[in-house]
This record gives sequence, structure tokens and C-alpha cells, in this order.
Amino acid sequence: FVGASRLYELTGDREYLDFIVKMVSPYIEEDGTIKSYHREEYNLDFINAGKIFYFLYDETGEERYRKACDTLMTQLIYQPRLTTGNFWHKKIYPHQIWLDGLYMAQPFYMQYEAEYNGCKNCEDSYQQFLQVYGRMRDPLNGLYYHAYDDSRQMFWCDKVTGLSENFWLRAMGWYAMALIDTMEVMPESMACQKARLNAIYKELIDAMLPYQDQATGMWYQVVNRGGIAPNYLEESGSAIFAYAIMKSVRLHYLPEEYFKYGQKAFDGICSTYLSEKDGSLQLGGICLVAGLGNTDMREGTFEYYMREPVVENEAKGIAPLILAYIETMFRCQS
Repeated sequence: FVGASRLYELTGDREYLDFIVKMVSPYIEEDGTIKSYHREEYNLDFINAGKIFYFLYDETGEERYRKACDTLMTQLIYQPRLTTGNFWHKKIYPHQIWLDGLYMAQPFYMQYEAEYNGCKNCEDSYQQFLQVYGRMRDPLNGLYYHAYDDSRQMFWCDKVTGLSENFWLRAMGWYAMALIDTMEVMPESMACQKARLNAIYKELIDAMLPYQDQATGMWYQVVNRGGIAPNYLEESGSAIFAYAIMKSVRLHYLPEEYFKYGQKAFDGICSTYLSEKDGSLQLGGICLVAGLGNTDMREGTFEYYMREPVVENEAKGIAPLILAYIETMFRCQS
């Protein structure tokens, strides 16, 4: 839906807006109730999709979309928190921060506070980023560990630091998008905080560039272990960084000379993993899913990230590639 909204913004073609309305409206009741949504699970993944409600409210004026934002915000009000003040990733993952969760919750949270709540809790969102920067970033290479356990109880965490073991590409990509999308909706009154997040973001990109594959412009599934079998160039995380870099140049969060790194990643994905079969495009090299904990014993080792399925034509790989392509369209239009 984000891609379709960007295409609507870029082209003004009503077809994109109509598509979003057709797909989303059946799930939203007049009172803002969201079908199949269960607040009591306290799952940050549920929040991310709600960003489209802001767009739909602005474009249609229908109050149900505004009320649907309130519905999701109620979850964040009661979302359990770590001692750091950060949201738990999910109720089933207590006391844990996952980089994924910053993307799932913080852009929605910041926009709600800025547009609907008089900026009362914008600082809270900002501080959650600072806690991640201080606790989950490796100061030696500038990369971020996938997750942090505040309780130090999970089998996958270091009992001193609480950190998981590896630097997973897609999680860092989600974190990069979280920074960009949150900065994009921060109020003007937070200029100093925005500048700080921008500096954190640029540090992240500068840390990623030495690991960019010279031949393809892509990145490896476990970022800092390129060339160690069976590590592989992973499509979804590479597409996210392609998109993030190009978008952040457009929004002036990165200098102009960074655009070539995003473009190189996009071109490399297309030449490496995009093909045609029976008249349809096929996109490969996509890690289906990766996480930590639960009954599947997802222990966060290098071997774990290698054994997760690699698939074709999965949404987490297709969507960021479309967004990256849209950034090239913005570029051509400017």
C-alpha cells in the first residue's frame, strides 16, 4: 500500500488511490474497529500497516480511518515496556527489543503524536531510538545486533550485554527505514532531535558501505561475514537499503553523492535475482523470515540465519524493490 500511495503521489493517477481504498476499506468499520486485529497480543507488527490510514484519511476525509488510527494507538498506550522505556516487541517476546519493531511502530507513533495529539509523546518515540543506538550498536563496526533482551534470560542473548549474536541484514534495513520514516513526520519543533537521528542514520549507512558487494552492490544475509559459505547476497535487505539510501538523498538526509550506492544495489538486485518466466517476473534470493526464540529454537547463530528458507516472489522482497524503483522514478522526474 505504501508503494501504491507513493505512485499516486508521483503520478496523480486516481487508479492507485482506488486500489488502496478497495483493498483496505472492507477491514475498517465506521467506528474505527479493524477486522481481525487483536490488541491483546501487543504485537508491534500490527502497527505498521496502520500508516496507510493517515493517507486514506487525508485523501478521502472518512472519519473511520482517523478512528482506526486511534484504535492502533490504544495498543501503544498499553504496550508493555522494557526498563529502558522501549516497547516490548510482542507480548510473546517479553522484555525484548528487535530492530524490526522500530520500523513497525515508531513512524506510526511519531505521526500520530505530531498530527493528532499535540506532540505530547514525540519525545518518547525519539528516546526509544536513542536507547537502541546506545545499547544495540557495535561501536567497533557501527552495525546493529538483531535484538536485545533486557532480562538477560533468553537462550539467544549474551548474559552480560543482553544482545543477540549477529548482524542480520533485513533487521538493519528495517531500522534504517524506521529512522527515515520517523524523521519525515517529526514536527518542526523537534529540529534538534531530528538532526540527531539524521546523524545516527548517516553513521549506519557509512557503516554499511564497506560491506557492500563490489560486483553487485548488494549485501549479505549476515552482513559482516561476506564470502563465508553458505552466506549469500540477500534480496530483501539489499532492496531496503537501496530504497532507504535513494529516498534519504531525495529528502536531503544524505548528501547527493550517496545516491549511487542505492542505485548500484537496485541495479545489482535486478541483474542478479530478477528474471522472467512464462511472461511473468520472478524475484529470488529472499529470506522468508528470521527471528529469535520461541519453540523453534531460533538461536541467532550464523548457522541459524543460513538455514532459514530462501524463496521467490515473497512480499518482504517485492515491496522494497518496488519502493526502490519508485525512488528512481522520482529521480527521473526531478
